Amino acid sequence: MLQHLMVLGALFLFFVLAFVIAQVKRNNGLVDVAWGLGFILTAGVSLSLGRTQGAVPWVAFACVAVWGIRLTWHLARRNWNRPEDYRYKNMRDTWNPQTFYLRMFVQIYLLQFTLNYLINLPVIVAGLEDRAPWNWIAVLGLAIWIAGFVCEALADRQLRLFKADAANRGRLLTTGLWRFSRHPNYFGEAVQWWGLWIMTIGGGRNLWLFISPLLITLFLVFVSGVPMLEKKYAGRPDWEDYKSRTSKFILWFPKKTG
Repeated sequence: MLQHLMVLGALFLFFVLAFVIAQVKRNNGLVDVAWGLGFILTAGVSLSLGRTQGAVPWVAFACVAVWGIRLTWHLARRNWNRPEDYRYKNMRDTWNPQTFYLRMFVQIYLLQFTLNYLINLPVIVAGLEDRAPWNWIAVLGLAIWIAGFVCEALADRQLRLFKADAANRGRLLTTGLWRFSRHPNYFGEAVQWWGLWIMTIGGGRNLWLFISPLLITLFLVFVSGVPMLEKKYAGRPDWEDYKSRTSKFILWFPKKTG
């Protein structure tokens, strides 16, 4: 219990620091940059506090570190020294100025702190307890994680290159992985967390930790990632056409039209 509290304490201080930096720069989009680093922090702290001898905690930490560094670099390149993301700018423009900072900390930073810890629980528990054997189940989990990582990284790269071309301004990306899912990057992220859970279940001892990948999947599909973008593009003729033939989340073959 004490070790978990230490992990929580380190993560809380990290998000407080992220909040302070974001307010100084007047850009709360930086919380998205902090998101991936928070996972690396809790995975590293739990690994240092545990008596780790097996391979699973180290492999799980490496996976989280690779994912977190890639995501942080991707988001930092997009958000650092750029105008505040439209989501947070809208909050700044519409929320009561007298309670803005408190509400921002509680509703955004404290929420991300909580989600960060809960989603990373399989890796945290693996680091602290080291009960998961390196067997075929762990190898399967690693393979699933790799597939998810490649999916997310490739989808992000395809979108970045598409947006970098001025000729595509105002257009939708409907090729590559985006032909098979309207949100392949989010799908890839969810797959990675299911892979990490499988890797760290410890021969069935930690099956209950399925709540972690389930949480991030539900959050991406119904709360944060997918709904916000679907709402942003709703009503556009090209979007409605794309939506009618393309899977919402899971990679799948497009529907035939006409």
